Amino acid sequence: MSDSISDSIVKQFGKCIWTKFRRGVRDYRLIEPGDRIAVCISGGKDSMLMAQCIARLKRNNEIPFDVEYIIMNPGYTPENLQKILDNAKLLNIPAKVYNTKIFESAEKEQKHPCFLCARLRRGWLYKTAQELECNKIALGHHFDDVIETILMGMLYGSQMQTMMPRLKSENYEGVELIRPLYLVREADIIAWRDFNHLEFIRCACRVTEKTGEGNSKRAEIKALIAELKKTNPAVEMNIFRSAENVNLRTLISYHNGDEYHSFLDEF
Repeated sequence: MSDSISDSIVKQFGKCIWTKFRRGVRDYRLIEPGDRIAVCISGGKDSMLMAQCIARLKRNNEIPFDVEYIIMNPGYTPENLQKILDNAKLLNIPAKVYNTKIFESAEKEQKHPCFLCARLRRGWLYKTAQELECNKIALGHHFDDVIETILMGMLYGSQMQTMMPRLKSENYEGVELIRPLYLVREADIIAWRDFNHLEFIRCACRVTEKTGEGNSKRAEIKALIAELKKTNPAVEMNIFRSAENVNLRTLISYHNGDEYHSFLDEF
């Protein structure tokens, strides 16, 4: 079963998944000779597909690199954890489980539990990557996550920013974060999942389960993009390209780190 699922990435979904995965790896230099990559598996469709793609790339021996497949258990229910392990076995992913108490810590935070959870997760991943002597951490964010982040930054954060394909850690020297599914559409990931009759966990957050609250702002942005797409089919790619085609001469102000500039500087 695992071989047919892996093969489907190339055969049935070659153009929309495998080609875009390889293009992202090549264009953004995400995986390079000598890398040792910590592939982070959350248990959802995105991280599982990413792990499959990276495993296939390694098996093809196009780029010499090493991999550690890791499952950070922030406090999943036994049922969810078992589902993740079953899927990893089904997809022939040799993942190791690392138990933490991140959900327990986040639940104690009254005002911003999601922010604390994300910060604790990220810190744990960087620290563990260093301990495993990995120089890169692979996360399963995809194309839709990227364009949603662009709009969220504009509409709710009053800033122009995007989710980068690769990012150097400021606190953990020698460790980078990479996003190999950067160019892959979520709809194609869902199609791959359904084609292979796979079932992955969705949101396993204990806070969300108790309060019924999720990432509502991202859900609003997703709905907005879907509405805009009805009259402009190219809207998704236009949003993506807007983060590539930035003309600094047409901005009122911008900054590079702590270095700020105004259009009046050269007026």
